[in-house]
Formats: sequence, structure tokens, C-alpha cells
Amino acid sequence: MFLRTLSRTTPSRLTATSLTWWICGSTIVGGGRLQSTVVETAPNGAPVTDTNRAEATQRRFWKTVGIEPRDSSLTVTLDGRSLRTPSGQKLVLPKDKSLAATLIAAEWDHQEILLKPHALPMTSIVSRALDAMQDPVTRTEVHEQLLKYLDTDTVCFFHDQPEPLERLQSEYWTPLLDWARETFGVKINVSNSVLAVKQPVETRDKLRKVLESLDHWELAAVERATYASKSIIIALAVVKKHLTVEQAALAASVEVNSQIERWGEVEDTHDVDYQDVRRQLGSAAVILSTL
Repeated sequence: MFLRTLSRTTPSRLTATSLTWWICGSTIVGGGRLQSTVVETAPNGAPVTDTNRAEATQRRFWKTVGIEPRDSSLTVTLDGRSLRTPSGQKLVLPKDKSLAATLIAAEWDHQEILLKPHALPMTSIVSRALDAMQDPVTRTEVHEQLLKYLDTDTVCFFHDQPEPLERLQSEYWTPLLDWARETFGVKINVSNSVLAVKQPVETRDKLRKVLESLDHWELAAVERATYASKSIIIALAVVKKHLTVEQAALAASVEVNSQIERWGEVEDTHDVDYQDVRRQLGSAAVILSTL
């Protein structure tokens, strides 16, 4: 199916809850009910982009996917047109990020009839870098949100038992903490209880400067990896290339893996989480690649 002509206005942001979109002579209203009518505009004023269009329809509307050089950059195309971010700008990558461009193209090419947003991790992280991580105000907000993870960081909560948990903590967390303390010149406190551990103000200030020094690709990667692993320390280790994606995933899954050792794997839960954390961390690593 192909979208009828829409106006090229550039108004307020698209939100999932207030979504009204017009396709093929029908209106998709809020919860998804169809009404037969033809409207030439998107009433909520969202930029008319393929990413917003896909989010709205949840269906594949393109036939071909490609990668084209544009000046000194690369752009992914759907039916020959440049893919755009949710804010409306062209999704353009430097030529040294051809791996990221290839994976974005593959994400869209592998969508079949129904769109699967969770299968677009590279598209979403690159869009985040381009739309948000170059704006000074947003960058500052992201810095502060990420620094909040210091007091609840996954790798800062140790327990003496059971044995699998203690062993995995020592194997994955202790060396990582030693690396972070030495690399960034900070003190990192750990806790032996479930209560939040307060980190020194000096540690927070030094890591804020580290975040401020990152470019928009790196900051998007730190944000994605932090949310995936519940650890800003793991995220920084990925961005600084101290940990591979697999090592980071294992560090982020110490508690779960200790439970699996004792009680076994829960089907459709542990196996899904296993893939998801690697998909999210993998997208953070790829956006940093210069292949």
C-alpha cells in the first residue's frame, strides 16, 4: 500500500498516544480504528518521514532498500528516497560508518508485512544521535539522567551468597570497577545491601566531564548501553572499547545468570532477555565502528 499525498509541514512532535495518521484513504485514529476518508495532511503535524509513517501504519509500504553515496556521506533509501529520522532530517552517515549503514538497510529490508519496531535498533540509535545528541540542551539533560545511574549501578551491588552470584561478581564486576577507577581517576563505592550507594560528588563531576567530551555518536551509544545494562560503568567500558559486546552482556547479566545456574532457564523470558541485551549493546558498539 502507498501513502496518499501528505502536506510537508514541520510542526509538533509525534506521540504514540495522540497519533492520527492517514493512509490509503483511511484514517488510523488513536487506538487503531479505521474510518473511510481521504485527508491530505497529518493533523498532529508530525514531520512526514518514513520512520514516522512506518510507526503509524505498522506495515511495510516500501519495495526496495538501498544505500547511496551523497557527497561525502551515505544514506539509506526506501524506493530510492532517503530515509529520514523522526524529526524530519535525512538519515545521513559518514562514509566511515558503512557498517552502520549496511545494518540499517538490512533492518528495513528484513521487515516483512507487519513492522517490528524492536527489530530496528540501528535505525533508532542513529536517529537518536542525529536528532538529539547534537543539541546542547538535550545533551545536558542526557548527562544528568545517565549520572543518576551511579547510585544504583548494577556493578556496585555485591552479595556474599549464593556461591554462583559471588563467583560471577568477582569474575565480571571487580575487574571492571578496578578499570573504571584507574581510567577515570575516580572513587567508586560498592554496597553489600539492596540500598542505594551514594557516590562521591567528585566522582560524579569527573564522569560528567567524560560525558561532555563525547561526540554525538558516542553519547548515543552510552545512553543505549546504560539503559540496556542498567550500568553507566558498563556503558563507558563499551564506548571506550574496554569490553566487547559479549563481555558487557555477561557483566550486565550476572544476577540472572547466577539464578539460571541454580534453578535453570525460564523459557520465553531468560532466552528473550539474552538476545535483547546483546541486540541493544551491539547497536551501541556498531554506531562507534569506523568500518
